Order: sequence, then structure tokens, then C-alpha cells
Amino acid sequence: MTATVEQTSKTPAGTEPFSDNLCWLLSRASHALSVELTAAFEQLGLSPRANCVLRVALEGEHTQTEIARRIGLDKTTMVVTLDELEAAGLAERRPSPTDRRARVIAVTKSGERKAAEAERIADRVHADVLASLPAGDREVLLDSLNRLVAERLSETVECSHPPRQRVPSVRSVT
Repeated sequence: MTATVEQTSKTPAGTEPFSDNLCWLLSRASHALSVELTAAFEQLGLSPRANCVLRVALEGEHTQTEIARRIGLDKTTMVVTLDELEAAGLAERRPSPTDRRARVIAVTKSGERKAAEAERIADRVHADVLASLPAGDREVLLDSLNRLVAERLSETVECSHPPRQRVPSVRSVT
């Protein structure tokens, strides 16, 4: 009976059943990389999500709403993340000079140092992950993913029950 199962199976032994499913592959790769970065950032007392907030806040005067939108955080998660960053002395909310209801996120000197250290760690992890691919494939992969994110997958479609969005674990978000 085992021989019959092996003969009728469309998946070769040792391969994943979703090896041609783009969503599954991207999700699995993203999750594995996020866990690896989370482990690497533990020594800093920083999460990849908090790092993303710091990185975007370092780019200029952005409100917490703008930062949340850019990195894909819901309002509640953004508030919790900012509370953590403020408690650690890495960022602070300041009144916006243009909108009295909004708060601009400012990164402290300690936050700048922590973000720089996190960037070095992320660079190391990313380089290690990409090193598992042949050199020519690395650039193709990154170029292709950037193109998908900037073009075809730049906007989400309307959906009555959208899946929860994961926070990117990249070192910079554009």
C-alpha cells in the first residue's frame, strides 16, 4: 500500500507540498527570517517591529499615524510599540508643529545608537541568509521582491476579512 501512495503522490519525497504556492513560500520565508531577527535582536532588548518604527522615525518628522501606515501597523499595536520605546528611552512623542492633535515621533540619542546597532545585526543576518543562494540569485531575488512590492503588490485589494498583516522585519522601509 505504501508503494501505491508514493506512486500517486504528486509531491516528490522530501519536498514541501506547497512548493509552487507563492503566498505560502513568501509567508514561510518571512516568518523564518522574522524569528531569526527577533532572536538576534534579543540582546538589544528590541523587537523587529520596534526597530522598524525607529528606522522610519529617523528618516524625518513623521507622525505616529504616518509611521504606522508606512510599516503596516494598526493603531493599537503602534501605541503599544511607542509606549515600549518611550519606556526604554529610545523615542518620544512630541506635538506636531502642523497639527495639534498629532504626535511626531522623535528618536533619542540612545535610540539612534540602538537603531545603528540593530542595523548592523540585521545586515549580518540578511547577509547570512542571502549567502545560502548563489551570488547571481541574490540580486535577482531582491530586485524581484522590490519590484513586486513597488508595483503589483503595492496596494492591497478590498477584502471583507483581510488576514492580519505581519510587521516587516526589514532594516528600512520605503
